[in-house]
Amino acid sequence: MKKFKLLLFLVLLALIGYWAIVEFVFHTPFEIGQPIDSLNNVYVYYNGSVKNVTGRNLTKEGYNLGLKFQCVEFVKRYYYEYLNHKMPDSYGHAKDFFNEKLNDGEHNKKRNLYQYSNPSKIKPEVNDLIVFGATLFNKYGHVAIISQVTENKIEIVQQNPGKFKNTRKCLSLKKIKEKWEIVDPDVLGWLRKK
Repeated sequence: MKKFKLLLFLVLLALIGYWAIVEFVFHTPFEIGQPIDSLNNVYVYYNGSVKNVTGRNLTKEGYNLGLKFQCVEFVKRYYYEYLNHKMPDSYGHAKDFFNEKLNDGEHNKKRNLYQYSNPSKIKPEVNDLIVFGATLFNKYGHVAIISQVTENKIEIVQQNPGKFKNTRKCLSLKKIKEKWEIVDPDVLGWLRKK
């Protein structure tokens, strides 16, 4: 009987501990769909978690911007609202924005953007769309917008980076033998409107 009470006590303690961690450590003051950042007056919305899907965002004329509050939705909305750009293929996961069959600098017809491989002879620029490949924990990849570029780093603005990550992130940039490399093994490359 003592072992049972001890086990019951430990289970209860574990549940209280779990609740405390979720409530006090992982709690966020944001509501899903709440603006939490912006780039050139295009809002970044809070999504709660990477897996949260709350419907599709379409423009008034029916152009598909993507699943609400996902990373793809932000970059497509940014390109649509700020750069007045519609992609011929308005569907696909984040990793699908990068066509691995194209050479560095070639035109990506599905996105109507020019595509640069990581590394590339062409330096990333502000407003480029950066594409991250699939990972063990994220089979869809990730996309963001480059908001700043210096000689040794870039800053990206992203939507839905995960519950505990920031909407802005800096990545190292280096030039080796006439090629620019964003130092992150998951970066496939960047796309640009010309």
